[in-house]
Amino acid sequence: MMRFDVLTLFPDMLEAVLGGSIIGRARAAGLIELNFIDIRDYTKNKHRKVDDTPYSGGGGMLMSPEPVYQAYMSIAEGLDYKPYTIYMSPQGKVFDQSEAISLSKLRHIVLLCGHYEGIDQRVLDEIVDAEISIGDFVLTGGEIPAMAVIDTVSRLIPGVLANDGSFQNESHFQALLEHPQYTKPREWHGMEVPEVLLSGNHAAIDKWKHEESLLTTLRKRPDMLKDAWITEEDAAFIEQHRRAEDDKAER
Repeated sequence: MMRFDVLTLFPDMLEAVLGGSIIGRARAAGLIELNFIDIRDYTKNKHRKVDDTPYSGGGGMLMSPEPVYQAYMSIAEGLDYKPYTIYMSPQGKVFDQSEAISLSKLRHIVLLCGHYEGIDQRVLDEIVDAEISIGDFVLTGGEIPAMAVIDTVSRLIPGVLANDGSFQNESHFQALLEHPQYTKPREWHGMEVPEVLLSGNHAAIDKWKHEESLLTTLRKRPDMLKDAWITEEDAAFIEQHRRAEDDKAER
């Protein structure tokens, strides 16, 4: 079972989002464990104040080290191992599917969510193993990134999805975007479902899906192709499509 502990100022926010749907069901089934630890519970002042002014001056407030450390120790104390601790930070490595796969092999992850202007560096140096960002932008806190990491990693845990192999066909899993998807009705607004998907020919369907994944990636995220797992046949197919598009543009 994968265990996630989140150190946060807003535990209700995480519970509201992760308490339902696929992640909530996986939690209820004992496939994952989710604990949301309120950092304010580890303050020693009557106002449960967790921040203070930075020594460097300037605007904004910093989260103090002691409440964060005590919240962390409420998890780590007594364990015979150190849980892998991630600080959700815009300065961190950008999270991707490859990182999600690596994290899914761990047994215990602690996610630290900052607020205000950040967290005193000393406690980060003391407890954090890695910093992760979900993109090159700044949010008001680490809760939304933490939820994204938990959702992404949890889907890779055996039993969380109804079909354990389904995630392997999704966008980014093989560094390719997913092929287009269709459901009933067969015709909608004058547009038909591709005939091959109705053929019952599984080999032809698999070929169509793979080629459409290549084309979707080429159109939307061509930068991903340099890291994609493609064969010489795939490369030839992409080049053939590019030439056809160039010929069409010249007409």
